Amino acid sequence: MTKVVEVKDLTKRFGNTVALDEVSFNLEPNTIYGLLGRNGAGKTTLMSIITAQAFASSGKVQVFGEEPYENAGVLRRMCFMRDNQVYPDSSKPVHAFRIARLCFPNWNQALAERLVADFRLPVATPIKKLSRGQLSAVGAIIGLAARAEVTFFDEPYLGFDAAAREIFYDRLLEDYAEHPRTIVLSSHLIDEIANILERVIVLDNGRVILNDATDDLRDRAVVIRGDNTKVAAFTAGRAVIHRQALGALSAVTVLGHLTHQDRAALTANDLDVSPVTLQQLVVRATQAAAGTAADQGAAR
Repeated sequence: MTKVVEVKDLTKRFGNTVALDEVSFNLEPNTIYGLLGRNGAGKTTLMSIITAQAFASSGKVQVFGEEPYENAGVLRRMCFMRDNQVYPDSSKPVHAFRIARLCFPNWNQALAERLVADFRLPVATPIKKLSRGQLSAVGAIIGLAARAEVTFFDEPYLGFDAAAREIFYDRLLEDYAEHPRTIVLSSHLIDEIANILERVIVLDNGRVILNDATDDLRDRAVVIRGDNTKVAAFTAGRAVIHRQALGALSAVTVLGHLTHQDRAALTANDLDVSPVTLQQLVVRATQAAAGTAADQGAAR
C-alpha cells in the first residue's frame, strides 16, 4: 500500500537526552491511528518533526514521498493541532477559522459552522479569554474542518467534558466516513478512543514498542488469575508483561494467543482468563519495557 508518511531511523536529541531513538514506521492512507505512550515518550516531538515544526538529529522523514521541510506543497496537505496551540493575543476564534480557511485547500466552512454550534463556541470572544475546553474546541474544529490528507491531533480534547468528547468522536467518525484521510490521535484516554482506532503505534522512551492493527492487539494479551502455584506453572516459558499477587492468588498478564489446549488446561486447573483492554495492554507493555531497560542498565 502507498505510504503517506515514511519515518526511517528517526533520532532526536536534546543535549544528552534522547527523545526519539531510531524510530521507524509508516502511515498508510485513509487510516485512523493512535499514537500512544506515557508522558515524555516522544509523541509530540515525533509529530512536530513529521510536520516540519522541529528538526531531527538524524534519520529520514518523507511525506507523500517528499521531504516536508520548507515544502509548501506538502505542508498544505497536513494539519497538526497541538494541545498548547498558540494564537495571537488579540485573535478570536472567528479569526483563527478565517486563517485556517486560507491555509487548508480542503477546508469545509459548513462543517466548521456545525462544529461551532455543537461545541457552543463563542466565536467573537478573544481566544485568551476562552476556557480550556473552549480553547480545545477551536483546535478540534480546525483539525476536522481542514480535512487535511494527514491530520495530527495532540490531546485534542483537554478540558472537554464527557459530552464534548463524544461530540468530537462522533463528528470525526462521521466526516471520516465521507472524506477518508489519515488521522493520528495522540491521547491518554485510550479506552475512550479504542473503538475509533484502526492501528496503534506505542512509544516508550523514544522507541516504538508496538505497531499493529487494533484488532490484532485486542487478542495480543490475556490475564490469568488463580492459585499462585497453578498460575506460575501455566505461565512458565510464556512472555509475561505483568505480575500481581495477593496472598495465595496471582494475576499474570501474558502475551500470545491461547490455543484450545491452553484453554482446556486453564479450565482443568480452575484458572480464570480475561481479555486485556487496549489501555491495559499499553500500560503493561510500557511497564515491561521500562523494566527491561532498567535490567539492561543494571547489567552495564
